[in-house]
Amino acid sequence: MSITSNCKLIPLHLSLLPNPNPKLPFPNPNPPPLSPPKLLSIRCAKRAQRTGKYRYPSEKKKLKSRQQTQIDVPQKFEGFWRPSKLGVSVHRDRGKDFLDVSDALLEEIAKVLEFPVASMLPPEAFSVVRKSFDARKLLKEPKFVYTVDMDVIKLLDLEPRTWDFISQLEPKVGLIEHMLDERVSGDIINVIHDYRRIYNGVVSNEGVHIQLGESFKYPASKKPKVAIVGSGPSGLFASLVFAELGADVTLIERGQAVEQKGRDIGALVVRRILQLESNFCFGEGGAGTWSDGKLVTRIGRNSGSVLAVMKTLVHFGAPRNILVDGKPHLGTDRLVPLLRNFRRHLQGLGVNIRFGTRIDDLLVENGSVVGVKISDSSNNLKFDSQKLGCDAVVLAVGHSARDIYQMLLSHDINLCPKDFSVGLRIEHPQELINSIQYSGLATEVRSGRGKVPVADYKVVKYINGNDVDTTFNPGTVRCGCYSFCMCPGGQVVLTSTNPSELCINGMSFSRCASKWANAALVVTVSSKDFDALNFRGPLAGVEFQREFERRAATMGGGNFAVPVQTVTDFWKIRASVPPSSYRLGVKVASLHELFPNNITEALQNSLSMFDKELPGFISSNALLHGVERRTSSPVQIPHNTDTYESTSLKGLYPVGEGAGYAGGILKGDDEPTSDTLLGLALEDTDAETKSSDSDDSVPDLYPL
Repeated sequence: MSITSNCKLIPLHLSLLPNPNPKLPFPNPNPPPLSPPKLLSIRCAKRAQRTGKYRYPSEKKKLKSRQQTQIDVPQKFEGFWRPSKLGVSVHRDRGKDFLDVSDALLEEIAKVLEFPVASMLPPEAFSVVRKSFDARKLLKEPKFVYTVDMDVIKLLDLEPRTWDFISQLEPKVGLIEHMLDERVSGDIINVIHDYRRIYNGVVSNEGVHIQLGESFKYPASKKPKVAIVGSGPSGLFASLVFAELGADVTLIERGQAVEQKGRDIGALVVRRILQLESNFCFGEGGAGTWSDGKLVTRIGRNSGSVLAVMKTLVHFGAPRNILVDGKPHLGTDRLVPLLRNFRRHLQGLGVNIRFGTRIDDLLVENGSVVGVKISDSSNNLKFDSQKLGCDAVVLAVGHSARDIYQMLLSHDINLCPKDFSVGLRIEHPQELINSIQYSGLATEVRSGRGKVPVADYKVVKYINGNDVDTTFNPGTVRCGCYSFCMCPGGQVVLTSTNPSELCINGMSFSRCASKWANAALVVTVSSKDFDALNFRGPLAGVEFQREFERRAATMGGGNFAVPVQTVTDFWKIRASVPPSSYRLGVKVASLHELFPNNITEALQNSLSMFDKELPGFISSNALLHGVERRTSSPVQIPHNTDTYESTSLKGLYPVGEGAGYAGGILKGDDEPTSDTLLGLALEDTDAETKSSDSDDSVPDLYPL
């Protein structure tokens, strides 16, 4: 932008019965009590669990026991086997865009089966589930890595001689698993349709896959009214789920539809005209529309919940290869028509979409939200305010909507400052990154049209002054520093929402064909950093952001020019400048003077450490841009972990990026964003309590 088997529910009265079809990814509405939520420290430790030789003996014993778990022989000939980590040399593979089963892949599958003649295996019995590219230096040669589903019945039908070999297969953790049923997940629309049809007694428990375009209508007297604020990923998927379940949905967006948003961004880039309510951050699709369209997630790419979201995106126009790619990426040029298709579907379901409409206040009675006060976002005087009554408000704004935080405070809604990251955006020539990552294979990139994907990188370091040999006052720096939102073949863009503040981001089109590569290089900051500048209270992080956005604007000299400095100069504290992809102009500046010393030192030290991982990263051709600070929300709006209802106000459901729970198109609070939103609509409620039209295509703003 960014439905698991553990969907969380809130009391919005859309009545559903217990799930009669175990194949559908919905829980029993009366699940056993949930265990207390895990502490963040425990969750982080789980992601960083020991592997290989670093495992404790007890862990090795437990893993060995799991690997030796056997299944009954008859079951081996049912369902599917899923071998993974099947490596095919880049020289034997047909390239990143080939997603079928090749002869070279059959040879790797034959090794797993211990089948002697790979050419005898029928390709029709196998399907590629996932394909990624591995060019790590520790490998003898780069390779494409596959995960494949093997249909046992089809394989035996086409090649009966594989029977003996299948009978010898055993599950091995991380290498091969057995599934009695293929893990097929429909898109969110069909999941809801199938479930509602079963609930209404329309179909048997076997379920059906139906054509899209109809929803299950409630009688007019029973339709719950839901106001959804914000049309980013959270708001769009919330609208989709509620509308498909028959609710009366109003989607409120302060910015403009994607066609007008594109024209407003064009005016900003070409004529430096910033529309305060229609820009890179505000408008249909949220800040992600003119961004990278990354669909990566730590949740589990092959889980049914993630695939349901991905298939919904495919239904609205995304290419099918995002279901298989190891690092799926859409790009702005694909996001725009996708959003247009998404909008038309919502309108077909009766969703009232109000673009150019700002939420000015919540209407509260007896401690519960009963509606919202809205006005034309182009009118700052708010003379035309209207009242819109509703049963619930889903607050799905982005974290650039700072006025919303002020409005929530006026209602004594609890807001908590949270850690986030600030830093600079670093830009290299893409050819340099290709060369660093691929060496001699760099010639195969061919501006995104070659055999291998355009090279990217991801670097993370915990900075402790005692760990690096530098002159930057070692021992005083202790923080995490990492690359964020890496855009291969991309460009740096302006994401300011106020002309006196300067903030940037990165974006790419689908082919990643630009000659530049950029990524945020950021440092984690916390309340200690806010306190050091005398920023306190629930919005201390917001004021911290504003402070450095204003400093960056001053350094750039105004008119949206960005202050820049080469990496070598930033490292050695001097100033010069190479070319940049940023279209509104750059100005040589001393970026080492932008942040407090501890942040600057962390960035300098991390550059040294990153250069050890990516030799050549510190280069006179690498350019730092200021300032990158909107990595995530500086505020969290506490909500009930089971119902997602605000802990301060009944009927208010804060979700997504602006509420401090999301980290991308697919994920929110370590769960798929749409899973959270699907859960919003799944418990009892009662009314009482992108096509290519002529001038609508993506403006070619960045022909680099």
